[in-house]
Amino acid sequence: MCARAFWVMAVGALLGLMMFPAPLKATLKLYLKDGSYQNVKSYQVIGDRVRYFSEDRSDWEEIPKSLVDFAATKRAETEKKVVQAKQLKAAEQLQNQRFETPTYSGYQIKPGVRLPGDSGVYAYDGSRVIQLIQDPSRVVTDKKRIALIMVMPGPLLKKQALVILSGPKAAVRITVAQPTFYIQGSDNWAEHAQLLPLVQKKDERVVEKVQSGIGMGKSGELRKDLPLERKRLAAGVYELRPLQPLESGEYALGELIEQKLNIDVWDFGIDLPGSK
Repeated sequence: MCARAFWVMAVGALLGLMMFPAPLKATLKLYLKDGSYQNVKSYQVIGDRVRYFSEDRSDWEEIPKSLVDFAATKRAETEKKVVQAKQLKAAEQLQNQRFETPTYSGYQIKPGVRLPGDSGVYAYDGSRVIQLIQDPSRVVTDKKRIALIMVMPGPLLKKQALVILSGPKAAVRITVAQPTFYIQGSDNWAEHAQLLPLVQKKDERVVEKVQSGIGMGKSGELRKDLPLERKRLAAGVYELRPLQPLESGEYALGELIEQKLNIDVWDFGIDLPGSK
């Protein structure tokens, strides 16, 4: 099978999955008022009880209606629809980038290969220029840390919040271990950009942890960043190269503003051949 045919099939399959996603009830989160949730395929309210089919235990169960946070459950459904719409748009953009030949008028990074003329963040995998999408993350309370603090005598642990991205994977996928990144912009934020490995947790990706209060450990933002080689190519154009090959997984490029991370990051995933 030729490479073009493979890409047509792969992108077509991705678009098909995103255009006709599995019903929400198959991966529904039924939130409880204590902040936890149950993975359910469906649920129904019967009087003062809520009956649901547990995805983890493959059986019907019941709990009191008073324990269920219906507002959070509905909010999770809405967020899931937003993520699916964003993934569909990104997949369509990738398809256009792969099979159409736009006329780029920006900086030439290789003979015959130019960046778009617009400001943005781009990745080059050796054959194509891929535009990364800025994805807004959000800050949530680390409920497991709060539970530990409550059972411990005295202020032994600091409070902790998590900066997370919705969805287990980024919409943009790259299939080489050492892509080259290009950042175009008039504010030169690329001089302080960080490449961050993300931690996958169920249907979310953790960008960083933020610790505060009294207790052991450091205060402030806690995150890992991977070393980058930076080069200024022209006014407002920077090239960033990872110093080491990236493993299959989820990553993001982030902007530091006075040593604080802008939580709207440019996320992407690495899918190396042979990896699961």
